[in-house]
Amino acid sequence: MARANTDLRSELGRVRGLGSAKEGVQHWWHQRLTAVALVPLLIWLVAGLVAHAGIDRAGAVAWLGSPVTFGLMLLVLGVGFWHALLGLQVVVEDYVHHEAVKLTSLIVLRFLCIALALAAAIALFDIAFGG
Repeated sequence: MARANTDLRSELGRVRGLGSAKEGVQHWWHQRLTAVALVPLLIWLVAGLVAHAGIDRAGAVAWLGSPVTFGLMLLVLGVGFWHALLGLQVVVEDYVHHEAVKLTSLIVLRFLCIALALAAAIALFDIAFGG
């Protein structure tokens, strides 16, 4: 007896793993990749903060002004805010059921994460290279 096909996706969609939202597991993968990237970055950050505990402002500015430290700090900020946005987006999508509130929340959340990431990056630039 032939079984009825209840999967309404196209064959290409099934191969690519695309669901009705046409995103597949891309969001899930981005969240996992940012989490994996944050592990060594946060280990480096904690180790750096412990190693530089008790230094004065001039020492902190010198540490943050070095190219490697500055680049890694920018990565911590960028990856951290991206990971936070992905996680908070899932919370809103799962627990906010009114579509207008959900859409508004997602837009505000995205702008808030971008604004906070930019503010943190500007603060880092100011500390590392400001007078």
